[in-house]
Amino acid sequence: MSKAMSTVGTRVEFRNLTKVFKQKKAEIKALDNVSLTVEAGEIMGIIGYSGAGKSTLVRMINGLDQPSSGSVLLDGTDIAKMPESKLRGIRKNIGMIFQQFNLFTSRTAAGNIEYPLKLQGMGKAERKKRVAELLDFVGLADRGGNYPEQLSGGQKQRVGIARALATNPTLLLADEATSALDPSTTKEVLELLREVNKEFGITIVVITHEMEVVRSIADKVAVMENGVVVEQGSIYEVFSNPQTSVAQSFVATSLRNTPDQVEADDLLAYDGRLFTIELAEDSGFFGAAADARNAGVNISIVHGGVTTLQKHSFGKMTVRLNGPQAAIQNFYNTLNATTDIQEITR
Repeated sequence: MSKAMSTVGTRVEFRNLTKVFKQKKAEIKALDNVSLTVEAGEIMGIIGYSGAGKSTLVRMINGLDQPSSGSVLLDGTDIAKMPESKLRGIRKNIGMIFQQFNLFTSRTAAGNIEYPLKLQGMGKAERKKRVAELLDFVGLADRGGNYPEQLSGGQKQRVGIARALATNPTLLLADEATSALDPSTTKEVLELLREVNKEFGITIVVITHEMEVVRSIADKVAVMENGVVVEQGSIYEVFSNPQTSVAQSFVATSLRNTPDQVEADDLLAYDGRLFTIELAEDSGFFGAAADARNAGVNISIVHGGVTTLQKHSFGKMTVRLNGPQAAIQNFYNTLNATTDIQEITR
């Protein structure tokens, strides 16, 4: 794409943000004193179950909802109480990518991408050039004349991404942008968003309930529950050592490195003791295993997985030990002093 379309990301900061909705006589606190920063050029994943407050949070960024209290700063400018007339100018720098694509069915792929450029008053020749660049960038150079009903879900979302990029935004908001797609198409769309971020430096905020999406694309993650950010950090920090029960639950859906209950029951049907060990660069597992083998213990790996994120490798491994009980207990005691080790029992 041309250099004219390159950009730089927006810094987003939430300060003590609270949002209360009034329903009849009841009040619902959708956001409760949220403080969170997305640095310029970062991809931030905001994850939570339904009702966690994540979609309300993203609506604060483009001024579609006003907070009850607190601040929303875009590059240092507080838009929390900004009038609609000024918000329209702010929104020109924000692109939206939707779960259900939100394409005009009466317009072709090219027509959907061209629409925001028409609203900006861009000339016809320049619009045509920009649309062609965008279609090529998202891999749909030969699909510009197709209507949405003639496109697959993944192709529709590519059109949605191209449309979001049309006005050369500095910030992209993706609200459950892959929830309607199959796993293979989801991967392709996430790779495209990662390329957008890498190529143009655009800040991207991804709202999702799928930890695999966060793992695939984000630099940092914020975990929300009941309107509160309960945990935040780099992808590696949260995935390798989740601190809250909700984060642990999400991570478990993405990292299949421990046996579930059915698998554990199957493993316990055989002789030996089972241990799940956290693998880290300094866990001491190999030394403890060598000592155990020298003492007559047989060690079999029966389950596990290792993941590399942000240049760090981590994971868990489940092993079965058969042999002298004193040596097995010494293996456990040695590792328990340096890393997390849990015995699986009935």
